[in-house]
Amino acid sequence: MTARLKKTVVMVGMMGAGKSAVGKELARLLKVPFLDSDAEIERAANASIAEIFARDGEGFFRTKEAQVIARLLDGEPCVLSVGGGAFLRADTRERISALGVSVWLKADLETLWQRVRRKDTRPLLRTSNPRQTLADLMATREPAYAQADLIVPSTADYAIETTAEKVAEALAGRADVLQP
Repeated sequence: MTARLKKTVVMVGMMGAGKSAVGKELARLLKVPFLDSDAEIERAANASIAEIFARDGEGFFRTKEAQVIARLLDGEPCVLSVGGGAFLRADTRERISALGVSVWLKADLETLWQRVRRKDTRPLLRTSNPRQTLADLMATREPAYAQADLIVPSTADYAIETTAEKVAEALAGRADVLQP
């Protein structure tokens, strides 16, 4: 793809939707940098997301997350993956809409569960019934995700490359995002 990116593409969605994996592939296709807000937060705090949650709480984390995303949006256009809860904040959604373009990688519950169930790096799923917690989070978050600029399915039968190509196709129709 030879188009030039004019705005940052922000990958949003549930944990396990493929935001980082698809985002990296999309960045490769578009020949732009890939950034991950969680990785940037961990680097700045010198601690894992789980450690930040345990030490400082989710509220503190969400405030820092919003600050990091704002800083990254002010940089050069790139593909940016944000944490599953980041898009829930109205101020973050508004900033993303003003300075970038949001892409919701929409996956069903079973796909998400298959992708996250063996990972212990998800602090919000450290509950007695993590699958139900995931379902509850999904039900709570989907109204916010539905406000994304673009919606692209992330299904179990799509390879990472296929999903990235679907995102690139959706972006191709946005002259405000891609310049031929």
